[in-house]
Amino acid sequence: MRIPIVRDVLEESNARAQENHALLNKFGICTVNLMSSPGSGKTTLLARTISELNKSALRCAVIEGDITSTLDSERLQPLGVPVVQVNTDPFGGDCHVGSHFVQGALKYLELDKLDYLFIENIGNLVCPAEFYLGEHERVVVLSLPEGEDKPLKYPLMFRECNLCLLNKVDLAPHLEVSAERFTENIHKINGALRVISISGKTGEGFEEWMTWLQTRRADHLSRHGLKAAEEA
Repeated sequence: MRIPIVRDVLEESNARAQENHALLNKFGICTVNLMSSPGSGKTTLLARTISELNKSALRCAVIEGDITSTLDSERLQPLGVPVVQVNTDPFGGDCHVGSHFVQGALKYLELDKLDYLFIENIGNLVCPAEFYLGEHERVVVLSLPEGEDKPLKYPLMFRECNLCLLNKVDLAPHLEVSAERFTENIHKINGALRVISISGKTGEGFEEWMTWLQTRRADHLSRHGLKAAEEA
């Protein structure tokens, strides 16, 4: 009896995700699902990312996911970009952002005024990888202090993403870890997964990350014959 129930839940989730995807395509918004474990530096990295994109007059918004609190949304507010907070605690405390939450959040955004939408998923290296939200890109943030074994322990996340940001590389001199070993373990799980070494604190690696984001957006618009939001 459990199999049909699970199937129905996933089918409903995927149907909502496809609706989200179609809506985002309509407005030419490149949407990035940003995932990681707690404490990876995801919010700091996202704040710097938005600041860099703003310098190129690229307009961003964020759907901020957490089980409870608005702490990360408050950290992003000074950037002056739209932020919609999604908390799962009132609905059972899910450990991931669901497509229905994204669908509800999109109603609060002026989609015709956006180039990028970032979904900062709830800190977890397992559940978020299992659920499609309608995004175009899936990025996992892994930080040096977490340890080199994380890709081997949580392989699904690294199979499902198309970019890994190896964050907090500025801490390398203070840790007994090897960035090369991180990359080796990542590629044991997914040999095609691109890895960018980066620091949300110092800005190391940001030029490569910005180039990746803008290239992916241009490819996405071109591949689907879409127009950017300001041209839609």
